[in-house]
Formats: sequence, structure tokens, C-alpha cells
Amino acid sequence: MYAAPPSVTAEIHTEVPEALRIRGRTSEWLYGRGGATPHSFLEGPSFDRAGNLWLTDIVFGRIFRVSPSGEWSVVAEYDGEPNGLAFHRDGWAAITDAKRGLMRLDPSTGSVTSLLPRARREGFRGVNDCTFAMNGDLYFTDQGQTGLHDPAGRAYRLRAGTDQADALVSNIPSPNGLVLTPDGHTLYVAATRDNAIWRVPITADGGVIRVGRFIAMSGGLAGPDGMAMDVQGNIAVAHAGMGTVWIFSRLGEPLLRIRSPRGLGTTNVCFGGPDNRDLFITESESGSVLRTRWEHPGQPLFCHA
Repeated sequence: MYAAPPSVTAEIHTEVPEALRIRGRTSEWLYGRGGATPHSFLEGPSFDRAGNLWLTDIVFGRIFRVSPSGEWSVVAEYDGEPNGLAFHRDGWAAITDAKRGLMRLDPSTGSVTSLLPRARREGFRGVNDCTFAMNGDLYFTDQGQTGLHDPAGRAYRLRAGTDQADALVSNIPSPNGLVLTPDGHTLYVAATRDNAIWRVPITADGGVIRVGRFIAMSGGLAGPDGMAMDVQGNIAVAHAGMGTVWIFSRLGEPLLRIRSPRGLGTTNVCFGGPDNRDLFITESESGSVLRTRWEHPGQPLFCHA
């Protein structure tokens, strides 16, 4: 439908040091996955205000911090499967843990505690990714093992200052990454096994109407994963299983293709760098973080709720 957009290849920004690569150990998270056991599986890229890059390791329950100088450290290691990570304006971080539900990280101590293990007495299927709204509400996806065969995934909203989480959208085949417009009126959700981005309009009273398929994608061994948005409404979408990050305009037109120089596991993205115009990409097959410059006019969105 559209001509192929310009294409660039990202550079390798950093990678899991050899000393932090776990060998000869398995994990429950690997159930149903073929091939060799990975030494890590990077997800959840997010910057704190000091310029540190935070990453999760789903397969071995670790939280990494990478300093501006490139030094890696394990801030937390616990019995969980951390995936998404997002910083609250007060400095703590929310973690979506597929095994234990919503968790809370104290970055200063490395303490990981329960934030919300279930919603309305109902257990989650396996929460995946999260983002904060400007008012402190936390939006997150519950993916589990859902797909076209079982489109039972959900997108939730946890109201700020409460333990009240309500499902905004149900019947999503494998909800994954999500991004919210700054005005809070539109939520975009990556439906991985539908190979599409869903658009979720949110009404003034917090309801949802006329959910639709915003972008229909094709190809890849999985589908759209993590996302990030700039202030002009352009959306960066990590296409897992294709080794690509696409940037789409606010109208859904492809603007740029960013190729991985390593594997096909482009799982998530975030903006950062000195002027917040660099796009950082987790490539989970190799345990790398990729980096490229987003030269489109307009300052990419990088804010704390």
C-alpha cells in the first residue's frame, strides 16, 4: 500500500558483559521455546533522570542498570519474570512481571516488592508491558500465552494512588507494548499475534469507544512488540522476529525502517541521549542494545509521569 520507507542500520550501543551472561541454567519462562537457552533476554528499556539506562532480563529475573559511561550492574535478581519497566515521576519504577503481576522497584536499594498481584480477585495471565500517563495512571498489558487461537489478552489501567485496576480492552490476541498520547486520549497497543497496532480512543470520563486496527503489519516471526512516541505523534515500533524497528507517522504512514546489525529479536525501544533524539533498541537474541539517531523534526517525547 505504501512505498518502502528509507532504511538505516542501527549501531551497537552496548551489550551484556560476559561476566553477566548466565550459562548452563534453564528457566520456567523458556517453556515451549526451542533452541539453545539464552544467556539473557533484554526488555523494558527506560532511562532515569541521571541518564542511566535500565533493562530487564525476563529469563533470569534480573534488573540491569547501565551507567552513562557504559558500566553494567545487576540492581536486582529475584524469583520473577520482569518484562516492562517504567519510571514514575517520584522515582520508583513499575515492572510488569509475567510470573508475579505488577511489581515495584526501588532503584536506590534494588528492592522489588508486589504492587498488584491480581485485579478484582482475578489472576493475570501474564502481564507484559507498561507506561505511565501524565496524571500517574499506569497502563499495562496482560498477554500470557494468548494469540489468534485464544484472543483473551487485555489492556488495563491502574488508577493513580489506588489498587483499582480495570480492563479497558479485552479480546486482544497477544497484547504487548503500549504507548499513550500525552493528552491521555488515545492508547496504542501492539497486538503481537494479530501483527497489528490497535488504536484505543479514551473518552473524557475514562471509558473506551470504537477500538480499531491502526496499523496492519506483515512478516516477521512474531509481530510488533515495544513502542515509543515522539511529541509529533510518530510511533517507533519494535518488530520482533524481523530485526527491525519501524517509525510510523501519527497517520500510520511508514517514515523509516531501522535494521538490526545483529539478530532478529528487536523487542523494545525508548528515546534517550543528551537531547532525547536517540532511539535505543533492545535486541534480545544477542543481548545487545542498539542505537540510532531520529532526525525527524520535533523533540521526541521523554517524560516522567
